[in-house]
Amino acid sequence: MATEVLMPRQGQSVESCIIIEWKVAEGDAVKQGQALCEVETDKATFEVEATADGTMLGIFYPAEADVEVLKVIAAIGAPGEDISALRPADAIADVEPETGNVKPEEKQEAPVSSFKSQVSSLTGADYDVIIIGAGPGGYEMAERAAHKGQKVLLIEKKYLGGVCLNWGCIPTKTLLNSAKHYVHAKEAPEFGVTTGEVKFDLSVAMAWKEDVIKTLRGGIAGMMKKNKVEVLFGEAKLLGSRKVEVAGTVYEADNVVIATGGSPFVPPIPGADQPHVMTSKEILSVETMPKSLVVIGGGVIGVEFASFFSSLGVKVDVIEMLDEIIPFMDNGQAVAFRKALKGKVDFNLGCRVTAIDGHDVKYTTKAGEEKSINADIVLMSVGRAPNLSGMGLEEAGLDFDRRGIKTDDQQRTNLPNVFAIGDVTGKSQLAHSATRMGEVALNTILGKKDRFRTNAIPWAVYSMPEIAGCGMTEDQAKEAGHNVETASLPLIMSGRFLAENGKKGAGSVKVVVDADTKALLGVHMFGGLCSEMIWGAAAMIEAELRVQDIQEIVFPHPTVGEVIRSTMFQF
Repeated sequence: MATEVLMPRQGQSVESCIIIEWKVAEGDAVKQGQALCEVETDKATFEVEATADGTMLGIFYPAEADVEVLKVIAAIGAPGEDISALRPADAIADVEPETGNVKPEEKQEAPVSSFKSQVSSLTGADYDVIIIGAGPGGYEMAERAAHKGQKVLLIEKKYLGGVCLNWGCIPTKTLLNSAKHYVHAKEAPEFGVTTGEVKFDLSVAMAWKEDVIKTLRGGIAGMMKKNKVEVLFGEAKLLGSRKVEVAGTVYEADNVVIATGGSPFVPPIPGADQPHVMTSKEILSVETMPKSLVVIGGGVIGVEFASFFSSLGVKVDVIEMLDEIIPFMDNGQAVAFRKALKGKVDFNLGCRVTAIDGHDVKYTTKAGEEKSINADIVLMSVGRAPNLSGMGLEEAGLDFDRRGIKTDDQQRTNLPNVFAIGDVTGKSQLAHSATRMGEVALNTILGKKDRFRTNAIPWAVYSMPEIAGCGMTEDQAKEAGHNVETASLPLIMSGRFLAENGKKGAGSVKVVVDADTKALLGVHMFGGLCSEMIWGAAAMIEAELRVQDIQEIVFPHPTVGEVIRSTMFQF
């Protein structure tokens, strides 16, 4: 009886694989374990091996065919054996039974893949790709596209690096680093290091922040020059599928990518237009340290600034409308994190700000009680909105709403050859998500199968202590229908963590798995430099590893990351 060769399932999320090439032909003798063909998914490339000795009686799909997993792609058996019952209905027809080759006079085209490439024909356009916006998504896509031989025009309204480099990720981390040095210096005597009076000079910290920004801007400019990416400063207007206008000049490309990012959202709260009410952009340029600060919004940005100012002795209050801070954080760890900041930051949860009367921030508690807090500065950090105005998107016929530009998994919009990546899509407001979206869009342009997956995107909050996570929380996993099992361990189990943070060091790891399959669903941490460790969890989830697989991975000792592995042995 002939043996079926199936398209293997490479992970729970993989639905089909593309056959790259066959390494054998019909009629060839094969041995068990011999590579028959090479296939690829959007995650990896691998070989399909023979499961028995015999003769290749039939190859049912050609190279470049996109075949569903667990479908019969070939048959192995004895010469002359009937394999008609094994042949799928959509397999190649009219094959010669003895050789297995398609008859030359009736050779058929490969089945059309469901993946549609947006590679344009030679149109005579000025560029292969025009990218609007030079944030992480835009400039990194520009570099990768140029490296692949594409002629690229990168259009930026103000500064290379976008919000992340100039008013977001980098300046906040620079200031937080300065604050951490201050805290470490104050705590140094506990570890045998005696210092004089420790002072924090805001002007020096701000100057260092600006130096870091300018250095990195120069690095991006050098990267663009090295890869022959043309950079144009100005405001862009989309004129259709392939045309963009800047300062009256029209530029044409085979593909256009919108990567304009987002801006702080300011809700219509009475008094929000006062000069001491700032967004994350303005507060990065304060010249004097406030004595008190009210943060409206307990998300990532709000928590980072609360951590920065409170560590320098500023009285900080956070007012959050939801019942807990950072909505995608594990609930139990959020409670533990707030406890670690007790005495430094006061969290007012389930409260709604009603007005800002001078320096008094008025709000209503969950119980309906009206209260107010007086503060020198008020930070508005309730979220971000996509940058959509002034680009002619509506006139061009682009499909978008207040949440962002609508795209598919390949970052394609409703307009042919127009893509959108990053915050402007509203999908995932993280710089590294924007970069990955740009890679997906570029691969699509180049005809390579890819898609933007959201199940293993890590996130981090660079507060003191740090917070990081990847994958599902316990509550999310239950809502998704999983039979959930969890395990947690404190970071103080790590000798290195204890040595560097002391016995009072706060932090833990929580692991979420599917109780039936033992597949890893999520890893959530706070404490130490967990932002530098969470990528490992992303790799594990992306690879769909099970608990037993992770238990076999060797972690270096002594490291804080070892606690992740130790937690796996709690199942």
